[in-house]
Amino acid sequence: MSPADPRPAAAAPASVSSVPSPGTIALIGPGAIGTTVAAALHEAGRPVRLCGRTARDRLVLRRDGRDTVVPGPVLTDPATVDRPAELVFLAVKTTQLAAASPWLSALVGPRTVVCVLQNGVEQLAALEPIAPGARIVPSVVWFPAETQPDGSVLLRGDARLTLPDDPASEVVRQALNGSWCEVEPAADFTSVAWRKLLQNAVAGLMVLTGRRAGMFRRDDIAGLALDYLRECLAVARAEGAALDDDVPAELLARFRSFPADLGTSILADREAGRPLEWDARNGVVRRLGRRHGIPTPISDVIVPLLAASSDGAGVG
Repeated sequence: MSPADPRPAAAAPASVSSVPSPGTIALIGPGAIGTTVAAALHEAGRPVRLCGRTARDRLVLRRDGRDTVVPGPVLTDPATVDRPAELVFLAVKTTQLAAASPWLSALVGPRTVVCVLQNGVEQLAALEPIAPGARIVPSVVWFPAETQPDGSVLLRGDARLTLPDDPASEVVRQALNGSWCEVEPAADFTSVAWRKLLQNAVAGLMVLTGRRAGMFRRDDIAGLALDYLRECLAVARAEGAALDDDVPAELLARFRSFPADLGTSILADREAGRPLEWDARNGVVRRLGRRHGIPTPISDVIVPLLAASSDGAGVG
């Protein structure tokens, strides 16, 4: 779940780069987030090479009551890649980075920009070892895209990406320029990324209850969520994020205003029996809290439970 959020302060782009040449944009991971970006590129007239685990002849995005069909195929063998891409959108979960590594090896050249469409605040550290030489652009994804039972993706709101304000990010902005996926640079990207991390962290409570956003309307859950958000805020500030005291209350108010049936990607993974991004979304708060000597009593309970949920049924 990546609903839109109040816009962070932005600065003018650092430089202007040309739009990547046709056929030189690639996307790894055509799930909910990847399909959304691929559809935006397609409608803007920018072809994209689709790379993933499952062969498909097209992607379908449902937005504003109509379907956008992105022609395939979805390539499944990195050995079929004949040249590096100028721009790669990496849209796999943090739990799938090892599986994506062969694609990065095939697609990344000395001039490649890799835009990481993932949760968390450790994107650079995670990507640098498996994409050496690439210009890595972390991002914050602000759009609610959900995979449907028929394999299509439903986009339930506007699409927006926040990127650091630097020249590599401008390559991404130019690629999406003129599309309905807005790209904005942030002078203080650290603060924006941590604000989103707080949102993702508290959404992890849905996994432990098996409930959607409507659960935050319960007063007891709201109280727990607020305490947890304040715990996360203390760690965010220690990491250099400039976030006000009222951010936890603002985020809780947003959760309570969401449609009761709005889910989150980590809940969808739990329901499907897939590994969870518990470390990137929740474990990071506990780990960095310990590094800074900040008590994280709620994380100390939530993180082991999420880790155990990621293991599966626990039978045998």
